[in-house]
Amino acid sequence: MNRRHFLSLATALPMALIPFRSPLGGARWDRTLVLVELFGGNDGLNTVVPYTDPEYHRLRPTLAIGRDRVLPLDERLGFHPSLAPLMGLWRGGELAVALGVGYPDPNLSHFRSIDIWDTASDAAETTRQGWVARLLEESRPTGSFDAAGVVLGRNSLGPLANREPIALSLDDPHRFVAEAGRMEETPGRAVNPALAHVTGVHQRSLLGARALSERNLGAVEAGAEFPLSPFGRRLETVARLLASGLAVPVVKVSLSGFDTHAAQAGVHGRLLRQLADALAAFAAAMKAHGLWERVLVMTYAEFGRRVAENGSLGTDHGTAAPHFLLGGRVRGGLYGAQPPLDDLSDGNLAYRLHFRSLYATAAREWWGVETSFIAEEGLGCIV
Repeated sequence: MNRRHFLSLATALPMALIPFRSPLGGARWDRTLVLVELFGGNDGLNTVVPYTDPEYHRLRPTLAIGRDRVLPLDERLGFHPSLAPLMGLWRGGELAVALGVGYPDPNLSHFRSIDIWDTASDAAETTRQGWVARLLEESRPTGSFDAAGVVLGRNSLGPLANREPIALSLDDPHRFVAEAGRMEETPGRAVNPALAHVTGVHQRSLLGARALSERNLGAVEAGAEFPLSPFGRRLETVARLLASGLAVPVVKVSLSGFDTHAAQAGVHGRLLRQLADALAAFAAAMKAHGLWERVLVMTYAEFGRRVAENGSLGTDHGTAAPHFLLGGRVRGGLYGAQPPLDDLSDGNLAYRLHFRSLYATAAREWWGVETSFIAEEGLGCIV
């Protein structure tokens, strides 16, 4: 393997075998959080539709989902028809919908907004460390992980970003094992800090490759039939990794394409169908492997879309939007409140639930740990 190829692998595919030795009573680090990033800013109003509100239909004369097509959740709100594969989870009480998720003084830039979500910072605060990396650093879990996190899809560590690499980023575990297998052991310990960093990543990549190789993923049954979309394949990889026994507290997967400024109707419907098909298959796989109660799936995006459709039959950058939490320990239902369409802020929805409430749910309710940088209450949806 030449130097250029190694540096590319080391930058894009860092992995850490991380021992955590400090005792932490009551924590549940044998559970995995699967973060699903809807990159581009998902249109919440056409995801969870206020189908009885005349303002919705007035402000979206062409994009509004007709009442006869909506999948009702209650007498006011319903799913986009493309989310039909999730209705079984909804009826089974395994799907929670967090309504009106946002934050004060929202930023409508893709890059700044996703930074805020990734780091759990306030709008006027800037930090580079991801919220999951910070949580792990503060709480110091017991035991050992094969990796602190796995990232598939958009090549951004996001919530797992850290000063030193702690996560594996890959779409193809078999290729990763093959390429890392060509790398040689690093002799000794480098004194130069820059070289020590590179050799450290090198060594962690080897350890990560061994951890994957030992699990023989090719022989692990997915547990369900997954859709052939790239997103479906990513969740199939996650299912195989978890079924193999890989010890990892966080997995992040991405589905891109939600920046629907023009011709939204068809694009958005197809994206939601990809999301729903893959999530339904993943739930079935986890149930088949007896892992559904040890997995929490949570969606997030940098922002929602504006309430009114634009002249290109799309929607522009907006603010609050709903998000989903799925799992065997989820108490399904609606949480938060739907932002009213007669109380807009510069044409945008006023948030009703702070986005850090989702992270409080993961930290306190799912893993059972406290954190200094999340003051918000959780949703109360984990049993």
